[in-house]
Amino acid sequence: MIVIIFALIGAVWGGFTAYKRQGNRKDIAQYAAGYAMAFIIVGMILTVLIDRILSGA
Repeated sequence: MIVIIFALIGAVWGGFTAYKRQGNRKDIAQYAAGYAMAFIIVGMILTVLIDRILSGA
């Protein structure tokens, strides 16, 4: 669940970043995809850390 939320946040953030830099639709899509992938990795790491902390391992 955390990964999905982070992916959406990353996609929106990337899209707005490209839009602010006056990119065309392809630029916006590429930024959205790139940021989403980066945020997915962060979300996966955060999920593993939370799981390990809560399970006591």
